[in-house]
Amino acid sequence: MFNNKKILAVTLARGGSKGVPNKNIRDLCGQPLISYTIKEAQKSAYIDKYIVSTDCEEIGKVAEEEGAEVPFLRPSKFSGDSATRASALVHAVEFLQQQGESYDYVVELMATNPLKNVQDIDGCIENALLNDHDCCVAVHRIWDQHPSRVKKIVDGILIDFFPEIPESRRQDLDPPAYIRSGSIYVTKIDFLLEHNSRYGGNITASYILPEERVINIDELDDFILAEIKLGEKNDET
Repeated sequence: MFNNKKILAVTLARGGSKGVPNKNIRDLCGQPLISYTIKEAQKSAYIDKYIVSTDCEEIGKVAEEEGAEVPFLRPSKFSGDSATRASALVHAVEFLQQQGESYDYVVELMATNPLKNVQDIDGCIENALLNDHDCCVAVHRIWDQHPSRVKKIVDGILIDFFPEIPESRRQDLDPPAYIRSGSIYVTKIDFLLEHNSRYGGNITASYILPEERVINIDELDDFILAEIKLGEKNDET
């Protein structure tokens, strides 16, 4: 609980990963990928309940072995390729409501970033709740993909996509540009149920992830990068 608001945290971990089979439970430096998120969620000072929502019995078993609660197997209508993450969160919220459990905020903790830590989780929660924002999203700064450097091709000719933003040296890029990190989403449950969305418009706050804790595992190469970053992190400690 934080600011007298009850907080539910959910990790969505479906079994139908296309890029890397069984991605969510694939070994990463001696642990299942999902384990990193479970362990950091359990350290939170603010989360009242943490669950894993999955449609896969094997993932559910691994999550429970790692100490997470898996109160249901997610129905296929909320797990297929056309299902949205927001709809899966709505399902989790409504399932718990039917069990007599109600919460004010839901926090999605994505298993695909094993580098985020409890400071990031609780910091994102604080940024949302201290200012009564409907949502807060973890983001990170982008450099080479800055809008001033993005081009389009028209009739074979390279043209600035945003000509109103002059291109400059990397260190002079202004204003700074940010992108969602695929890591942490904090959302008022009333907002989620009304809009079927995790974030939106001018009512979304931000939490800036430091560059060393930015990754979104989707392909095998991402696992290699994660191993390198985790190795660097362990060397520092």
